[in-house]
Amino acid sequence: MLELDNVVRSFGDKVAVDHVGFRVADGTIAGFVGANGAGKTTSMRMIMGVLAINRGEVRWNGEPATAGDRRFFGYMPEERGLYPKQPVLGQLIYLGRLRGLGHEKAKRSAIGLLDRFSLADQCEAKLESLSLGNQQRVQITAALLGEPALLVLDEPFSGLDPFAVDSMAEVLRELADAGVGVLFSSHQLELVERLCDQLVVLAGGRVVADGTPDELRRRGQTRHRLVTDAETGWVHDVIGVTVVQEGNGTAVLVLATPGAGDRLLTEALSRGSVREFAELVPSVADVFREITA
Repeated sequence: MLELDNVVRSFGDKVAVDHVGFRVADGTIAGFVGANGAGKTTSMRMIMGVLAINRGEVRWNGEPATAGDRRFFGYMPEERGLYPKQPVLGQLIYLGRLRGLGHEKAKRSAIGLLDRFSLADQCEAKLESLSLGNQQRVQITAALLGEPALLVLDEPFSGLDPFAVDSMAEVLRELADAGVGVLFSSHQLELVERLCDQLVVLAGGRVVADGTPDELRRRGQTRHRLVTDAETGWVHDVIGVTVVQEGNGTAVLVLATPGAGDRLLTEALSRGSVREFAELVPSVADVFREITA
């Protein structure tokens, strides 16, 4: 299990990461979301030991994370670090050997992953000859080499086409099902909502929300939508109902007191047909905008 305990990092007078703390359990896919400058990349670099920590601690399985532990962390940095003029397979084997894999194991791992990302026919191509999306796939392959105990991926889906996104999501889910913890950042909130077991939301260098997608969606006021065949101006007079939006036969409401929903529905039916009366569950994108505003 990965754990950040009140981690702080400053650059001069600027506090980029301000007492950040959260856990990523084995077998969990955690989405790390926040606006640009929220502190995601800095946090990931401290997890990997690329940046020193001013205060706090990064722990792995309950102990301070060491360089030896980090050899088993797959990492994809925000700024890609592969060699553009080198053949794809050769440099993946080299990177695998740096992580402690033997030559043949590194080769098998690299070829298998390239095949998963539809790049098996590009093994001998120089990286710079590939499209930007395919270069991204190779960078992801480098992070997945061998049998990582943890994955830390900074914007892994950036630049990928929908088919590659699906392949990547499938690989991450397989790894999580096998017990690997995954922490990845992304601005694609619909994808994060679909894929993740946990969301950690940063704003201004602080964690402002941490929980499952369902927990985050339900942290605010529950709203309901009423759709009728008649006008809905009367909803303003129903006791225990707060009107958020109303017009053209549709009203969005907050049921503020017990029994308000029954009163509302009874009144609506007395005035004509009710086409819809349902709870509105906000999307992760809606929650993100609300809590980071």
